[in-house]
Amino acid sequence: MQTIRFPDGRAVPTLGLGTWMLGEGRAPAQQEIEALQAGIDLGMTLVDTAEMYGDGATERLVGHALKGRRDEVFLVSKAYPQNASRTRLPRACEESLRRLGTDRLDLYLLHWRGGVPLAETVEAMEALVAAGKIGGWGVSNLDPADMEELVAAGGASCQTNQILYNLTRRGPDLDLLPWMAARALPAMAYSPVEQGRLLAHPGLSTLAEELDTTPVILALAWVLEQGLIAIPKASTTAHVAENRKAAALTIPPEARARLEALFPPPPAPVPLEMI
Repeated sequence: MQTIRFPDGRAVPTLGLGTWMLGEGRAPAQQEIEALQAGIDLGMTLVDTAEMYGDGATERLVGHALKGRRDEVFLVSKAYPQNASRTRLPRACEESLRRLGTDRLDLYLLHWRGGVPLAETVEAMEALVAAGKIGGWGVSNLDPADMEELVAAGGASCQTNQILYNLTRRGPDLDLLPWMAARALPAMAYSPVEQGRLLAHPGLSTLAEELDTTPVILALAWVLEQGLIAIPKASTTAHVAENRKAAALTIPPEARARLEALFPPPPAPVPLEMI
């Protein structure tokens, strides 16, 4: 498994485990727990969750999956924007820690921007680092202007920006990703297979078949080749095992060119997309 380093020097696998919609009763809880544990066994040891997911239910399920294995993973959670103030962020963090059954997060993210000034959120995040509650902090769904404002507000210790990015969501290629690359700031890609919708794309399916792989593996491998951390969600061990194969796939140049033709970036910058 390849790794990528955050600005503070900590290395994480480029392919991790997303958890959005786990723990909400869509599948048996034990099945989802076993899927997460299988991913950890396969080296996908970055686990991403959020207080928003299932209104805390997902964090509780992740906590069950990590019992006895907490030290094996790099654990990420995210705070609601309304909880990003100096008074509410410590309480939100404590609640996430309680649900997860741990005493610390490795990375804590602002889920999206709200009404709390970024300077206040930076202050609150740094206080949590100083208290040993989190190992570092970052953001999610911030566009280039937001990132510039964050840095100006004292946010030089930001470790990442988690964004919607996949073959069909390439707007960040034109502005945000170059901005981040110039600052050696890695991006995390959520919904890297567009919540499964990419599987129905005929061109992607044809190309995957020619390469003797699957659309999921090919789409994930493309995201990894762009230099992002990908955090696909999987609720079965079979799906986790399929995702894991993306880290071993090298896309041939001709196939990469065909992907570029099938899924070109927009001709001009567009607002950062969210789902």
